[in-house]
Amino acid sequence: MPKNLVLPALACWLGVMLSGASAAAREAITFDSGKLILTNGVTTIEGSGGGGLATWATISGMGTNRAVGISAHVTGVELPDFRLDTHGIAIGIRDRVELAYARQNFNTRHVGAALGLGRGFQFNQDIFSAKVRLAGDLVYGPGWLPQISVGAEHKRNLDGAVVRAVGARASAGTDFTVSATKLFLGASVLANATVRLTKANQFGLLGFGGDRNGGRSVQFEGSLGWMLTSRLVVGGEWRTRPDNLQIAHEDDAKDLFAAWAVTRHVTVTAAYVDVGSVATFKNQRGGLLSLQLAY
Repeated sequence: MPKNLVLPALACWLGVMLSGASAAAREAITFDSGKLILTNGVTTIEGSGGGGLATWATISGMGTNRAVGISAHVTGVELPDFRLDTHGIAIGIRDRVELAYARQNFNTRHVGAALGLGRGFQFNQDIFSAKVRLAGDLVYGPGWLPQISVGAEHKRNLDGAVVRAVGARASAGTDFTVSATKLFLGASVLANATVRLTKANQFGLLGFGGDRNGGRSVQFEGSLGWMLTSRLVVGGEWRTRPDNLQIAHEDDAKDLFAAWAVTRHVTVTAAYVDVGSVATFKNQRGGLLSLQLAY
């Protein structure tokens, strides 16, 4: 090739390559928001996609299997003696993989003084989670085959000295989950079942393992929802939990919820929550309010 044609040829080749790479990148990060409304679920208090308490097999965000989805949430749980605030972000990749982060802040109010921690003492926890859809589809495919996902939630309590003082064996731990979720469109009913392997005390807010039981145990999470309209679903959840600490008996958690899709991208969830006994204070029943933005 004549020398005076080399540079133009190289420039042309480079332009084609960059154009192809740019097109591939655009395809990889497409946001199509193509899921049916509410079929992405809402966000749990631990940051993964699901209900308020239970993890579901759903993948966060509104992206289909050809796109990327993203969601962000802020949630408050008001109890008689405590308050829990969580916020976080999750990314769904081609409706196959979910990556999420959440921060939990647990305010002990006057209980902190009674426990010698100081009034308004706050436990803080970071949660990094991942979930992979293995089989099935929430809406489509055989009616007998639910969407099935496996997940992991790594929790890091930022108050290690305090949680060890109340009997926890560690300030960090990892939960493992297997979830099966199906929306039966004909009946407008959503059903979910999750098995969780965990040693978290009060979701990890009081550390992991204890003087009563130091290892992981198998726990169950169940959810049932009824779609009153395409934008409103009501239902309930039940979540069993380990009872690892001698000084702080732990009960099952349950809720009754309503999730309303204000728009395709904005969902508000309100729930009545009962978590039983928390740090020796019984009858911790109150309200949950959550706002989720999803694309």
